[in-house]
Amino acid sequence: MENENKKIARVTTEYKGAYKVKNENGEFLARVTGKHMFNASAREDFPAVGDFVLIDELPEGQAVIREILPRKTIIKRKFIGKSGAQIIATNIDVAFIVESVGRDFNLNRFERYFAIARDGGIKPAIIINKIDLIADDELKDKLDLVRNRFPNIDIIKTSAVKNEALDELKKYLEKDKTYCFLGSSGVGKSSLINSLLGKDLIKTEEISSYSERGKHITTSRQMYFLGNGGIVIDNPGMREVGMADVAEGIDSFFNEISELSKNCKYNNCTHVHEKNCAVLKALEDGKIDREQYQNYINLKKESEYYEMSEVEKRQEDKDFGKFLKKSKELFKEYGHKDY
Repeated sequence: MENENKKIARVTTEYKGAYKVKNENGEFLARVTGKHMFNASAREDFPAVGDFVLIDELPEGQAVIREILPRKTIIKRKFIGKSGAQIIATNIDVAFIVESVGRDFNLNRFERYFAIARDGGIKPAIIINKIDLIADDELKDKLDLVRNRFPNIDIIKTSAVKNEALDELKKYLEKDKTYCFLGSSGVGKSSLINSLLGKDLIKTEEISSYSERGKHITTSRQMYFLGNGGIVIDNPGMREVGMADVAEGIDSFFNEISELSKNCKYNNCTHVHEKNCAVLKALEDGKIDREQYQNYINLKKESEYYEMSEVEKRQEDKDFGKFLKKSKELFKEYGHKDY
């Protein structure tokens, strides 16, 4: 730390085995030390886009990352069927959850992203993109659905092809704050950032007006600096958003259900079948939304599964395999039509 050659920089791009970092002296291509790689025990021990790091500046635009400074916030996800979590970005102030108005518009997916953001200490906000593709009355209906489901979340309407529709987003972005854009492929994240930058720095591809399916163009996370001093991070589109150790984030976002659960008879109530369950009672009385309740239960189950030890997971998979084998034997024994 006392070495005067060590400088603070921020990770702006992540490659396989290398990083771009930036500070007041310029931009550097950096690598971690062999010692760092040897001592790392998990993916989170390596730098990620958004990290502040201590570097040794070397000639010809090279640098060595010596230390990752403490992270203020972190956003990560779990891959289904794989151990460990993937860091999406760090030191984020606001996570924009982007959905287009087309066929992939999904309220439950918003909640999945919200839980991940809240668990990392990050404020979530909604971007409804490509509003130029639908009529005003249809847009109003979709916005009403979102506002009714998420009354306390900021909602921004955008269109990369209609500049006037970007004004609301531009006003939202503040100097020295960092914003992360999250969402599926084809929802228009990269096009929005290009519009904010005023130049086509990020490669995008036209999508079919018939299928409304975009190709996965962004392949790495990258940080961009806006003219007003705001900082934005583009991310590859996510086909799956797994719950990685986000139990607190789920409870934080579904705070109404979490508060109700305190009145359940049993401390370990699953809110699925127990008697004297305050959550189920509120569901019966129409005090909580049924679809939101079901999404809460699904996300809790997924989070709990990820938090199991590897031994528990293997045992659960083994038990399920035995169940399937026994079921098939019974089907055959009783002449089921599929056998």
